[in-house]
Amino acid sequence: MSNNMNFEQALARLEDIVKKLESGNVSLDESIEIYQEGITLSKQCSGMLEEAEGKVMAIVNKEQDIIEEFVISQIKEA
Repeated sequence: MSNNMNFEQALARLEDIVKKLESGNVSLDESIEIYQEGITLSKQCSGMLEEAEGKVMAIVNKEQDIIEEFVISQIKEA
């Protein structure tokens, strides 16, 4: 597993791991190994989603501030 995966790649690998584990066609040792990889990928995906959510919230808040400033300036001019 690479730490350089983007979200889509990590999610695809995680889905592959789930399918492999659900198939039951892997040894116990391999199951443990890929389960650990899956946990790591899950944490990475969660972190990437949290980061993206933070960026979206920053954009929304910035836009909201611009809208509020515009509305206030329009009220003052009236």
